[in-house]
Amino acid sequence: MRLDTEQFKEIDPGSRVLMGPGPSDVHPRVLRALSAPCIGHLDPYFLRVMGETQQLLRHVFQTENELTIPVSGTGSAGMETCLVNLVEPGDEVVVCVNGVFGTRMCDIVGRLGGRLVRVDAEWGRAVAPEALEDVLRGRNPKLVAVVHAETSTGVCQSLEELARLTHAAGALFVVDTVTSLGGMRVALDAVGIDAVYSGTQKCLSCPPVWPRSPSDPRRWPRSRRARRPRSAGTSTSAWCAATGATSGPTITRRL
Repeated sequence: MRLDTEQFKEIDPGSRVLMGPGPSDVHPRVLRALSAPCIGHLDPYFLRVMGETQQLLRHVFQTENELTIPVSGTGSAGMETCLVNLVEPGDEVVVCVNGVFGTRMCDIVGRLGGRLVRVDAEWGRAVAPEALEDVLRGRNPKLVAVVHAETSTGVCQSLEELARLTHAAGALFVVDTVTSLGGMRVALDAVGIDAVYSGTQKCLSCPPVWPRSPSDPRRWPRSRRARRPRSAGTSTSAWCAATGATSGPTITRRL
């Protein structure tokens, strides 16, 4: 098979102003970093830069958790990773749905064999704390998941009251901050968010990479993680071993 390689030109999309919900325009400093020479993942310089990046992400997330890491992938990859490491077949999972990405959470929970309980709100409206409170009454879910800023509608969801209700029910509070991180206050430790993921192609103005940060398990008395996550490549235990982190990979549940 012959191929005329001359037909393939150097990639140059030209100058554009991106006005959609993501990706956003990338800062020139980030573009310069992308053009730097490639190095190995065990190179001392790479490890130094990774450490600095983790430190900066902890500042943006407002958390002290050691296992706050950037990983190549989209925000949806972060969503799947959080749920894969938490949900096992038969686990009851409550998902607040008021847009496309709450619906996507529901799909992943179903694929993992979780027992899905939806808290639906009109698209374009935030989920009322009273609606979550009604659903949680008499239940013992493993986790409650919610989207902080729903990309599909632009709605911001207040988190503090939902976090309080979730923890009162003995569940973990999982939050999607793909659209909000860097553009709105995301205070993990202050709010009490137990696991979170985001994306860099929105308010952080970078190419797609998803940062994630599970909260410190030392705040709870008994560990409750997925015994064997259904994805080997996104296992938080493997990341912890690779980075030397001592907190975060063991997902815990309040009693």
